[in-house]
Amino acid sequence: MLLQVNDLSYFPRNLKILNEVDLDLNPEEVLMVVGPNGAGKSTLLSLLANEMKAHHGKICFKGRNLREWEAQNLALHKAKFSQAHNGDIALEVQDIVMMGRYPYFSNHPNESDHQIVERCMKMMEVISFKNRNYNLLSGGEKQRVHLARVFAQLENKETEKLGFFDEPLNNLDVRHQYRILEQIRSFVKSGNSAVVVLHDLNLAAEFADRVILMRKGEVLAHGKPEEIFTSGLIAKAYDFPCSVMKNPLTKCPMILFRN
Repeated sequence: MLLQVNDLSYFPRNLKILNEVDLDLNPEEVLMVVGPNGAGKSTLLSLLANEMKAHHGKICFKGRNLREWEAQNLALHKAKFSQAHNGDIALEVQDIVMMGRYPYFSNHPNESDHQIVERCMKMMEVISFKNRNYNLLSGGEKQRVHLARVFAQLENKETEKLGFFDEPLNNLDVRHQYRILEQIRSFVKSGNSAVVVLHDLNLAAEFADRVILMRKGEVLAHGKPEEIFTSGLIAKAYDFPCSVMKNPLTKCPMILFRN
């Protein structure tokens, strides 16, 4: 088991954000986290990524309590893409992506770091404006720059690495949405795993190995896409009616919302 979470709760100022969440993650698995606004998805991801401390519960990563990991070493095994970024970063694109290599050098990057950054910029299709000021980019371009940074951080010889992706498709056109999810899938097929927060249920159904459906800080259901994406469960989570059928191309569940 790569990641195991038991009884995870988070209640700042007695406000219950997460309540007794259990989940697990296996190697070579994409776990999609879905649910309405305010369900606790981003908070869960921040706790799993060790950015916040839970008030109750336990997170084990690679058989060790997450709190026992040394930060520098943990950075070689996991990385997180966040949906919120500082809007004013007066650096060139290539410098932003190089931030992903900070855990690997003390003063100056070596040739290998530069090669990895170059490769990740090509993968995210931002290589053509690597010398541009980050602040002058569009929202979608900034999104891809930070994804390149995350993949640059995760490129090393460690096995069974873990990527956290909080709404990685924001501001992206449909072509780039699919390319990003395909890159995450490729990363996972290389022996790693990913936890991805998505709002698009149909994309989650297509790319997930397993799905967690959240509502009001709790896990409403946890299982394979065909088990989770049912009209009853989705209507209960979102308080909105829908129909579910089989996608004629992918054979995955296809959700059609209706008023």
